[in-house]
Amino acid sequence: MGLLPKMSGKADSRPNILFLVSDQHQARLLGCAGHETVQTPNLDKLAAQGVLCNRAYTTNPICTPSRVSMLSGQYPHNHGFFGLSGPAPQNLPNFFGHMRRYGYRTAGIGKLHLPDDPRNWVADDLDLYADCYRSAAGDRFDSPYHRYLREHDVFEQEDSRMIPDENGGFNSFDARPTEMAKEHVVEYWCASEAKRFIDKSGEQPWCMQVSFPRPHHQLTPLKEFWDMYEGVELPDYYSQPIQGRPRHFHQAREQFKQYEWSFGDKGETDLQSGLARAYRGTLACVSMVDEAIGLILNHLEQCGLLDDTIIVYTTDHGAYHGIFGLAEKYPGICSEEVCRIPMIWSYPPAFPGATQCNSIVENVDIVPTFLELAGLPQIDSIDGRDASDCLRGHEEEARKTFAVTENEWSKAIRWEEYRMVFYPNEMFHGEEVGELYNLADDPWETRNLYSDPEHNEIRVQLTRMLLEWLVSTSRHVTSHPPMSRDEGGREVYQLAGDGKESNRAGPRLRIREGKINYL
Repeated sequence: MGLLPKMSGKADSRPNILFLVSDQHQARLLGCAGHETVQTPNLDKLAAQGVLCNRAYTTNPICTPSRVSMLSGQYPHNHGFFGLSGPAPQNLPNFFGHMRRYGYRTAGIGKLHLPDDPRNWVADDLDLYADCYRSAAGDRFDSPYHRYLREHDVFEQEDSRMIPDENGGFNSFDARPTEMAKEHVVEYWCASEAKRFIDKSGEQPWCMQVSFPRPHHQLTPLKEFWDMYEGVELPDYYSQPIQGRPRHFHQAREQFKQYEWSFGDKGETDLQSGLARAYRGTLACVSMVDEAIGLILNHLEQCGLLDDTIIVYTTDHGAYHGIFGLAEKYPGICSEEVCRIPMIWSYPPAFPGATQCNSIVENVDIVPTFLELAGLPQIDSIDGRDASDCLRGHEEEARKTFAVTENEWSKAIRWEEYRMVFYPNEMFHGEEVGELYNLADDPWETRNLYSDPEHNEIRVQLTRMLLEWLVSTSRHVTSHPPMSRDEGGREVYQLAGDGKESNRAGPRLRIREGKINYL
């Protein structure tokens, strides 16, 4: 465990933690990542003060499972969430509860998008519950943000959930500027709530997640950001071929070709012009989120807390944003565009500025890294690993050589220059289907090498690695032989808060530490 940093600026030497999360932000759409068009000055500044992770990956390509993984530190096959929302876990520890036990004030602001039946999983561990779409009891349209909108008589203007069209219906994938005043737009409400929480915390250390709804649809940015990208054309990579992709990928594209756009010419079904408008809206939403983040960072600086705060920016998963002619992330596990995510760390006492980390980092590693940097004990039920050594530039000590993104019916592994997706034969009615790409030679994954005889050896190797990972990271309630016995000879199990074996008792650590010979 790291030493508590000695800092000036506040009486309590423990650092604050600011966890910034957007929804569905493709990793390449950052100025600091080399994108030539998108404008992200605040995130670029954050990267210049800290570390940009070039090989960060999500554990799941949709919202709720990924967010449960981030806050629990567990892989989806262990926490069991693969769908949206759903029943709140009963015994799964979360990051906020852990921080509260060590004297931190906690806040969850924005689109938390967590299991909430019958009550939001983390609500009772938060000093400030400020979800923008649901109440703590899971009620839609009765969130703190909705109540704010009603108080200001602008509830009917809200268009970050669904965009009303001229026919009285709703549109999901088209884009247009919002008519809301800036102070009422959800991203700015999130920033205001965050600043208010900081001010109310006084000298007590705090841990806060601010979760912005965009650039996930709806693509309704403020007009100032919409106008910023007037005339921007679709990049050439939006028309990449998909011949080697599995059939569900082709089906998704064919379905989207029939989509009826609402804000172009009446009755427009032209995919190219609709995607161009959506691309413009996506860039505008990224820049709008960036400005909202800047408001929080500027407030920290004005309060003299910037050097006293561990900051990470990331997202729950990436997206196509029109690449291959696909709307958002489905079928996301197929592609690097969805599995790789942006991640920026800033904490001046620990990290040099303007550096890049090229080691593998997964989103389950965020919480253990926070805890190490803050000098706090780890949570025993976490699967992730502290990545602070890698972030400090000691990449030769990188602990992970590959990343896995998983759905319940498929798993994707990213290792060196290769990415492979494994599907069970039953998914395709007995036909063996898979995906394998060499991203060094084929960055847009246009040549599927899964059935190529010349790549059979690498396919077998990656399949073996994936199987070993799944076996060695799966959690149990009991094990044989047991970890230890008490004085009476009875088996002793070190159970984690989720009712399964703690990290130290789990198979991965037992194998690594050489404590048990399974043979």
